[in-house]
Amino acid sequence: MTTSRTEPITAAKAPTPTATATTTKTATTTKTAKTAKTAKTAKTAKTAKTAEMTDGAPAAPSSGARRTGRGEVGAGVAPPTSSPGRNEVRLSGRLAAEAEERELPSGDRIVTLRVVVGRAPAPARRRQPVEGPRRATVDTIDVVCWTAATRRTALRLRADDIVEVEGALRRRFFGGAAGRQSRYEVEATAVRRASGGARVGT
Repeated sequence: MTTSRTEPITAAKAPTPTATATTTKTATTTKTAKTAKTAKTAKTAKTAKTAEMTDGAPAAPSSGARRTGRGEVGAGVAPPTSSPGRNEVRLSGRLAAEAEERELPSGDRIVTLRVVVGRAPAPARRRQPVEGPRRATVDTIDVVCWTAATRRTALRLRADDIVEVEGALRRRFFGGAAGRQSRYEVEATAVRRASGGARVGT
């Protein structure tokens, strides 16, 4: 008599929740790392391509850069400012009369003189005008000396001396019978006799 042996059937053991979570986390980490590596590779390739395209070409200025006067680019370079004004006068002419010295209400002493400067001849015309005012041939310019050195030199000059004056053009305001008035004059910084003598200045 043969006795048959029956093996017990064991059911498959289901994976525990902990093992499933670990497997899912590992897969997610692997996928994230792969995605990041792919993005980094694409970025590196794009940077290399951009560098190759711009190799040897001047870089474009940034938003904060300004172009200088010579066409160069400099960050934070201020635009060139306008040059300062210039007021210089140089006269050479005949002294109309001897200089005059006077004292101002403020107590300052000044010396004034008048220099007659000839004008350049007008261009020749084929036909002279029959009527009309004649063109002036000279200008009489008032000169004022404020410094002690220029005052001393001006007082040594004589009428009809040829003099040279350096200074600046000034506009003076003063009150008169007709109200507030103004006049232009040259404030001398240097005066000398053109026929000789040392140049005297401030």
